[in-house]
Amino acid sequence: MAEILTDKKIIVMGVANKHSIAWGCAQAMAAQGATIIYTYQNERLKRSVSRLVKATDNLVECDVADDNSIQDAFSTIHQRFGTVDGIVHAVAYAKKDELGGSILNASRDGYALAQDISSYSLIAVAKAASQFKLLTNPASIVTLTYFGSERAIPNYNVMGIAKAALEASVRYLARDLGPAGVRVNAISAGAIKTLAVTGIKGHGELLKMSEDRTADGNSVTVEQIGNTCAFLMSDLSTGAVGDIIYVDKGVHLI
Repeated sequence: MAEILTDKKIIVMGVANKHSIAWGCAQAMAAQGATIIYTYQNERLKRSVSRLVKATDNLVECDVADDNSIQDAFSTIHQRFGTVDGIVHAVAYAKKDELGGSILNASRDGYALAQDISSYSLIAVAKAASQFKLLTNPASIVTLTYFGSERAIPNYNVMGIAKAALEASVRYLARDLGPAGVRVNAISAGAIKTLAVTGIKGHGELLKMSEDRTADGNSVTVEQIGNTCAFLMSDLSTGAVGDIIYVDKGVHLI
């Protein structure tokens, strides 16, 4: 079977370590022939990503909370690689003390921060890509979401609200980028033990509850999520626009 991403160049934002969903996506896409360009937030995360990625030209600094940083990153990518065929946005953040207990305890600043990093950053990234005419036609943008956008998952709180906003952003971006041949979709990934999940109070119970509710009793893997991302980045998925694709082995069905 031919590799479905041969000759494609794809930006992956959000790799923290080898357990990251973003890394699973990058690995699956690379296995299908893609050249992967990685962005990192700061020097600390650069050291972490550098342990996984040896091609230093494929590493570009980008802090999604800073519009100037996004502009600089995409300018650098454009100079090094020309146009690209897709962007994987796997970026989210909330203060740890916002991810436990009652939503009534959410602070104004904490709420705004979660929205900025976890939701608005997708719009900021898409905007910069459009300004630089960075994306080919056709191209694909994929972001990562979670079922806590639809249900009141224990302790998920401001992140669940931010993910709901992220999913709405997917639909509006899909509408506005469609004429340029750019499709936008989200993967609603099942709960996996990643660095992000460990920040949620009672994350062990959340992981166990999620596994118990899968159709086969086994948790979804980063490889399975990555394979779906590879499909969404490929030209096989040009009919999928503005969708939320569940990759949680049926947890959302119950």
